[in-house]
Amino acid sequence: MKIDRDSYGSIALIYGISLAAAVLLICLVKNPLILWPCIALILWFDIWQTAFFRVPRRNRKGSSSLVTSVADGRVVIVDKVIEPEVLKRECIQISVYMNFFDVHSNFWPMDGKVKSYEYHPGDHFYASHPKASVLNEHTCVLMRNKDGKELLFKQIAGGFARRIACHAEPGQTVSAGSQCGIIKFGSRIDMFLPLDAKVNVKVGDLVRACETVLAEI
Repeated sequence: MKIDRDSYGSIALIYGISLAAAVLLICLVKNPLILWPCIALILWFDIWQTAFFRVPRRNRKGSSSLVTSVADGRVVIVDKVIEPEVLKRECIQISVYMNFFDVHSNFWPMDGKVKSYEYHPGDHFYASHPKASVLNEHTCVLMRNKDGKELLFKQIAGGFARRIACHAEPGQTVSAGSQCGIIKFGSRIDMFLPLDAKVNVKVGDLVRACETVLAEI
């Protein structure tokens, strides 16, 4: 199992806290009917957290015209909006919410070049908050495909997320389905597509990074 390279420190911290909790329980709890279920729960938590930070192998379906999901999760927004930060024009927004149990590794949505990258510190409102896209800590990555079509996606930290890792660099050539970063714990991806994009998903759909084609541009 491949683990995200930006998550080793987080995993070490989690394991350290778990080990301290287990030692404390062993010292304080003498009843084995209470002690061992608690130890098992700590062990399960450690295994789950390690899996949370994994980089899964996926069947990559994206291309320069097929836009795949950046993350695992559920589609919560499909709408025409004016993107206020980078594009500042009307676009089709598709938002995917990642809950606490989804893999949080992120992947490039299409083949192309990174035109710009911005990081914005901010608040940590619940990721479904309407203003989370602007007010929360987030990144903005603008991409352009070989036909000149532009796509913007934002990694948005949620209420528990405290770090976003993004590997984007302006001028970088990227391939759909390769890892572009990670958001740690519950969070959201907002994607802004051209108005002539053909959308293939609807609100409520469950999507998988690299494999679910969100739209054609």
